[in-house]
Amino acid sequence: MLDKFLIEDIIKNALREDMNGGDITSDYLIDKLSIGKGIITSKEEGIICGLDIAELVFSTLDSTLTFTKLKKDGDMVTKGEDIATIEGSLFSILKGERVALNFLQRMSGIASKSRIFADRVKEYKVRVVDTRKTTPGLRVFEKYSVKIGGCFNHRHNLSDAVMIKDNHIIAAGGIKQAVEKLRKNIPHTTKIEVEVKNLEELQVALDLNTDIIMLDNMSIENMKKAVNITKGKAILEASGNVTEENVIEIAKTGVDIISVGALTHSVKSLDISLNILNL
Repeated sequence: MLDKFLIEDIIKNALREDMNGGDITSDYLIDKLSIGKGIITSKEEGIICGLDIAELVFSTLDSTLTFTKLKKDGDMVTKGEDIATIEGSLFSILKGERVALNFLQRMSGIASKSRIFADRVKEYKVRVVDTRKTTPGLRVFEKYSVKIGGCFNHRHNLSDAVMIKDNHIIAAGGIKQAVEKLRKNIPHTTKIEVEVKNLEELQVALDLNTDIIMLDNMSIENMKKAVNITKGKAILEASGNVTEENVIEIAKTGVDIISVGALTHSVKSLDISLNILNL
């Protein structure tokens, strides 16, 4: 479960966004004493993620609601399979329905995509990781979903590690200048990653004893050469235009890490619904 301290404000802000002036439909339609039950159902196959978040949405609105999980995060579900039930005030259930489903659908979509990539490379000694290409304000949820799907997290934020990318290199005047200046100023516990575009830049990064080297949009052939040149002296990360179709070929090169922005930035949400049972 995610740290409640980190996520409560996100959930409250999402609820405020959806009903900052109230729920004009439920407020004038639903008797506040009406009790009912809703069933959350998956309308397609995928990996479920975000059940604790959905539960927290409802309990934030109304602590008397009873949320019962029929599945757990990481479970595979089929089309038409029930995921959870919610019982109590119909007034509260209807107010929380969309926000709870938005989180659940988005997180399940990310977990489902992550499971596809994890399964593709399970025979290889490589990690598929996410990036910082996340929805603003929802990174903690999205990176959690990646892990539930079986992949791994890259940096959570800019303070996690040094990553010298192409624009940093241009601004600093070169890879050597960037690495040397940073090494003088950062804590000894902080790792340095450098992005390189070709094998010449790879050798520069190796000569500087950088910890991690990102192979940016390199061909499969050059990735193989990079692995042979590096000989384990640095962690090699392949990045750029990684897809479900080519991730196996990239894994075969022998790189240590494959970063995939698509795990979070272009995922289709899983189709999930909440239906109120007839009273």
